[in-house]
Amino acid sequence: MIVAGIGCRRGAAAADIEAAIRAALSRAGLSAAELQAIATSRAKDAEAGVATAASAFGVAIMLIPEAELKAAGVRARTRSDRVLALTGVPSLAEAAALAAAGPCSRLIASRLVVGAATCALARSDNPP
Repeated sequence: MIVAGIGCRRGAAAADIEAAIRAALSRAGLSAAELQAIATSRAKDAEAGVATAASAFGVAIMLIPEAELKAAGVRARTRSDRVLALTGVPSLAEAAALAAAGPCSRLIASRLVVGAATCALARSDNPP
């Protein structure tokens, strides 16, 4: 299972989110066909750009509750003090990807910034 974790500024364009996902997939040597879900914070459920990006890739959106983000956030590789202050995790993209892919998941692409969006990829051989 490959999950793209997304962090973004409020109102981020779908184009930025899609570009961030494509860049992360490229960095990991993966095709878009291998992506199985997009994950982000439950607090971003009204972000149209995330929904549009998920539709463009033909995958589901997984909205991760704050407690699960914090639990997975301890495994994040990168840290943004701004994101930590806003969300309680050092990298929303990494925490969302890891939480959605499950407790045995691992990051295969650390947080990558494209425009107003960030993306990280996590893989799990045992999806939740």
